[in-house]
Order: sequence, then structure tokens, then C-alpha cells
Amino acid sequence: MVDLGFRLMIPMQSGLCYGQPPMNTKQTTTQIDYRLARERMVTNQLVRRGITDQKVLQAMSLVPRDRFVEEALVGEAYNDHPLPIGCKQTISQPYMVGFMTEALCLKGCERVLEIGTGSGYQTAVLASVSGSVYTIERIPALLDKARAVLTSLGFSNIAYKAFDGTLGWIECAPFDAIIVTAAGPSIPNPLLAQLADGGRLVIPVGDPGGQELIKIVRTGGEYIRHRLGSCRFVNLVGVHAWKD
Repeated sequence: MVDLGFRLMIPMQSGLCYGQPPMNTKQTTTQIDYRLARERMVTNQLVRRGITDQKVLQAMSLVPRDRFVEEALVGEAYNDHPLPIGCKQTISQPYMVGFMTEALCLKGCERVLEIGTGSGYQTAVLASVSGSVYTIERIPALLDKARAVLTSLGFSNIAYKAFDGTLGWIECAPFDAIIVTAAGPSIPNPLLAQLADGGRLVIPVGDPGGQELIKIVRTGGEYIRHRLGSCRFVNLVGVHAWKD
């Protein structure tokens, strides 16, 4: 099984639902190489570092990361590091994508808000393991490119918005999970307000030199904070974060 041609909702034995790709009996050598590269990525970069969520592992073994990087960097698509995608932005390291997705504790049918569409790769992984994704990107050129790739892969459960992500997407709130793929000096209050009761928010917080990955769980009016470890992301820009 290779590139995701469409998103088929299949009830699993556990009651979950997430993306499955179509069978493709004719695979080119390049496609087979990418499939093997994905398998190695999942085994060496995710499983060996403690990622255990089977939905996340399956999604990352199927989503074609090579489709989300610049043509000149396709050969590095499955390597263990972030890559530039233009506009001074990056596609995150595969492990970080898997780690942040797993931290959201998605069961298969949640409404997820993503702040920072970027290349669209994290979006694709989220859309494969949740019910719907609402993704916001402040740079229209990146959003348009990501939308084109995601549409070509057949994802139909994603809504897009060019906007200041620190303000969230109030018209579609509340969200069961929120993920922020850029680092701000603090957690934007609008995102906390748009988190559903029982919802999870994962965000890097700190200064440009280094940050800490934070997970927030909302329980009624209380926000429980968990520290997940050190990280390094590009700056979160907006009204409730860094300025341009």
C-alpha cells in the first residue's frame, strides 16, 4: 500500500475510524523505495524511541512524506531531521510529528484544530487518525501549496483558513484537540478558550533559542499542564505570540 488515493472511513474492531489507502497492485520502483523508507522511518525513528500508538504508526507508514518536501530535498524526506519548505518555515522531524500526534490521544473521530499548516504533512497525519481537521496557516502561499498536495492525495476531512492562528477558529470551536506547530512565549488564551472539556492542547512554549513542549488537558474550568520535554520550533507569529 502506497500513496493515499482517497480517504476511506472504515469501522475498526475497536470502534475507531481513520484513513486507509487503496490497494495498488502496480508499484513503481520509486514507490517501493519510498514505502521501504517509510517503514524504516517508523521502525527506527518512532517505534525505537517509544511511539506506541498504532494509529499514529500506521498513518506515518502510509502518508507519503516525500510529497510534502521541496523537489530538491525529496531524497531526504524520510531522514531524521526537519527540512526547509520555504518562507523561513520547516517540515518537522518525523519523530516530533509522531510524538505530538500521539500526545493528543486521538481515538479516531475528534475535531482537531491545527495551528501552522506549513507543508501539510502534519495535517495529513492528523486527518488520517481523527474525524476532521481545521488547519490555519498565516502564510497564504504555504496554505495553497499544502491544500493542493492534500487534495491530490484525496483528503476530504480538512478545512483550511489563512489567518492568525493565535486567535484560533472561533466559528468552529470547541475542539477536542489543538496542536500548535510553532513556538510562542506563552499559550494563547483564545486557544485555551476554544478547547472542549476533556480536550488536549499540545504546544511548544519558550524563547527562539529553545522551548519546552507543553500539553494542556482541560477539565471543566481547570487546565492541567504537563511538560513533555525540550524542543526547537520556528516562531509562532500573531497577536498572542511573537511579532513579525
